Amino acid sequence: MTQMEGKVALVTGAASGIGRASALALARAGAAVCVSDINDKGAAETAARIMDAGGKAIALTCDVTEAADVSMMVAATVEAFGSLDAAVNNAGIAGSFDARLHEADDQLFERVLAVNLRGVWHCMKAELAQMLARGGGSIVNIASVAGLIGAPKAAAYTASKHAVVGLSKSAAIEYAKLGIRVNAICPAYTDTAMAQSAIEGNPLMARIMERAIPMGRLGGASEIAEAVVWLCSDASSFVTGHSLALDGGLVAL
Repeated sequence: MTQMEGKVALVTGAASGIGRASALALARAGAAVCVSDINDKGAAETAARIMDAGGKAIALTCDVTEAADVSMMVAATVEAFGSLDAAVNNAGIAGSFDARLHEADDQLFERVLAVNLRGVWHCMKAELAQMLARGGGSIVNIASVAGLIGAPKAAAYTASKHAVVGLSKSAAIEYAKLGIRVNAICPAYTDTAMAQSAIEGNPLMARIMERAIPMGRLGGASEIAEAVVWLCSDASSFVTGHSLALDGGLVAL
């Protein structure tokens, strides 16, 4: 794989799950990767995997809810590798899936939007400024199938992911003639630590997830990562403003 040869990519939330899989896939495709996460140990482990395989990577600790942290993350990426060609805004939290809207906790709502929405907002602002300066780039925002359809007892999460899809579309239009492409990926249930945590809290959850997906299984983080690489690369040069459902057929129901 050489789709990203000579390019520089930044991945947030890269300590585990889809973020880690995306960072590893981008490195295999030839990119130098900035691995970012609030979990510094996990980020370092991801970067170490890349370097052990012969790739280039740095690990940075970043809280995406803090604009100053994000600005330093982007600046450090450019300082280390000379540019920023692709960014994957993956950092996010699930919140709670056990309360109807009128019973939901206000503080949890604020926290979910702070990470899932404001975090993407901060990242896009810093990334877009850098990409404008260099003359182009590709941004991939990790939303969710919950950004395309409703999800009961997950109003905060659903609202945040719909907003990420909207941000992606608006930015895609704004920067389409400036060499910057912006797309969103909308995975359904994916076999990550976040999903496993939900399953541990409810033994029936695995069966519920699998039955919701026509393919009858959860997605793999590596499957999502392959789409990330494609959208980051020149192979998708005419794709912008798209929300790609990676869902085993769920939204086709």
